[in-house]
Formats: sequence, structure tokens, C-alpha cells
Amino acid sequence: TAPGPRSYATLRDEAVKLFNSLQQLESERDPVPLMQGVLQTCLDLPPLVDEIYCQLVKQTTEPPAPGGQGDLHYWQLLTCMSCTFLPSPPVLRFLRFHLDRTENCFPASEMAKYACFIREALGKTKGRECVPSLEEILVLMQRQEMICTVHCPGAPACSVAISSHTTAEEVAQELVSRLGLSQSPNLFALYEQSRRREQPVGSATLLADVLTRFE
Repeated sequence: TAPGPRSYATLRDEAVKLFNSLQQLESERDPVPLMQGVLQTCLDLPPLVDEIYCQLVKQTTEPPAPGGQGDLHYWQLLTCMSCTFLPSPPVLRFLRFHLDRTENCFPASEMAKYACFIREALGKTKGRECVPSLEEILVLMQRQEMICTVHCPGAPACSVAISSHTTAEEVAQELVSRLGLSQSPNLFALYEQSRRREQPVGSATLLADVLTRFE
């Protein structure tokens, strides 16, 4: 059975909890579940999105060990945030300034590579129905794409590389081209299938959200 909705305290109390989670993140051996928990709280409580962005900018500004494990954990969570939520315009300007400053101060570093990735992601992010899956978080931490397997009738299963921003329509178009069906008069769509039902995936649906639902 699917878990029920999470219960939350006041925004102030939840902000304190998130701050404590960020402090814990620095030394966490397996940061992925903690990152997903922070993302889920932000999805459920949108007013906290700007707060977390500001906290992460603070934590990645003049860190005691630039490029160390703790510092990179903050950059990795910032990467996941950028692929899931857009901050308000004032915070977005503040964040972009921070990204530019990092690239200028630490050129060719891991932090600069994350900053570049985050900037590109912010230009594509429109909001998510679900937070990134554990698998998606892992690939985002490496600034990579996920591999999605699509089963096609009458053809072998196809592996497609997708990002956090890839829509069902984009994948369907790629498969139509790959299978040589571009001239076909038929319409094509993706379907998600579970034990109980099969349903079409909306053309604008993000495939990453579909994968999270399966997780």
C-alpha cells in the first residue's frame, strides 16, 4: 500500500528540522535518503523552498574545506533542488550570482562543474509532481542522465537516456525516429503499466516523475 500523507508541524518548526538535516548531511555516509527527505518536505511545504536554497548557498559560500565531501554533499543537494524547484525571482538572482562567483573562484573544480550544471537545470525546471527517485538522486549527484527502458510492441526493448526535464513526448518522438516510423500515419504515445492498470502517459509528463511513482 502507498504511504499516507506526511504530517508536519509549523513552518518554523519544519524549517528548524530542515536546518538540522542540512547539518547532518555534511557528515552523512549515505546522503541520498536524507536528500530525498529534504526534497519531499519542500514539495509538501513550498514556502520552505526559498529557505533551503538560501541555506545551501550559505553552506557552499567559503566552506572550511572547499571540494571536500561535506561541501560536495551540499552542492549535490543544491543540484537536486535545481532539478525539482524554481526559487522566487529574488532568490534566483542571488543563486545565479553565487554560481557565477563559484565558477570564477574555483575554475575547473567539482564545485564549478556543479554550478554550471545547476545553472543549466534552472533554465529547464518548471516544477515536479514528485521528488526525484533514489535512482535519480544518485545520477544527479554524478551530473549524469538516467537510462529508461521502454518496451515497444513488435520490437526489442529500447534504452533511452533521460534527464530530470525529459517529457514523454520527447521520448516517444525519439523512439519513433529510432524505429523508422517517422512516416507512419499512426499516433504514438507512452504507457505506464502496473499490476492493476495500464494508462497513457501525458505528452508533457516528465518521465522522471513516472519513475518516482514506480519506486
